[in-house]
Order: sequence, then structure tokens, then C-alpha cells
Amino acid sequence: MVWGVCSWRDMGPLMRLETTLTGGRYVSILPNHLHSFMSIVHSDGLGQFQQDSATPHASRVATKWLQEHSSDFRHFHWPPKSPEMNIIEDIRDALLHADENRSPPPRTPMYLWTVLKDKWCELPPRYFRY
Repeated sequence: MVWGVCSWRDMGPLMRLETTLTGGRYVSILPNHLHSFMSIVHSDGLGQFQQDSATPHASRVATKWLQEHSSDFRHFHWPPKSPEMNIIEDIRDALLHADENRSPPPRTPMYLWTVLKDKWCELPPRYFRY
């Protein structure tokens, strides 16, 4: 499993997660990766963070963390069962298909991780600018 962040301006970090994402694990990612990304890319404080309503994202601990940091950036609440309009879905699809044209295809977790990181860094702006 991977976690990543991007904005209209730039791609942020992509992280490899060794285990299932829980609310607690999610909150351990946010201070070091989301918070620093938002402070750099949206130093004017006008950045708006959007996430889907996955269970770890909607957990009490994650909601509390986002409320505590609401002065640093805004959080766009994603309504449950709403149509997918999140740009990360297109990016996810591109990552899922990143290994299709590789010869030989990734056969180890480390090789797959390398392929995903490379694809993440090579994504053209059309994936995150609409």
C-alpha cells in the first residue's frame, strides 16, 4: 500500500506503507508529510486539503488532527457516497498500470516500489491539474 499527496502545483511525497492504514497510522503520516508539503507548496496558507472518506481519513483521531491544524491549511470535507472527483483517483489508476509496459514486469516488492516511485515522479501535470 502507498500513500501520496499532490497539489495543483506539484507532486508531494509518495510513501510505502508496510501495513494496513489505520486512523492512528494516518495521523502519524500527516505531521511530517502532509503538513510540511502544504507549508511549502501553499506557504500563503490558501492551500486546501482534500481526501476521500476512507475509514482512516474519517476516523476520530484524523478528524481531530485536521481540526487542530485548521489554521495551517483548510480541509475540504468529502461527503460520504459522493461521486469521485478526487484527482488522486486518476493518479492511482496511472500507478496501477505503471508496470504493464515493463519488461520484465516487477517480480519483487522492492522492484514494484521502484516502478511506482518512478511513475509518481514522471506523472505529467494533466493528472493533477483540472
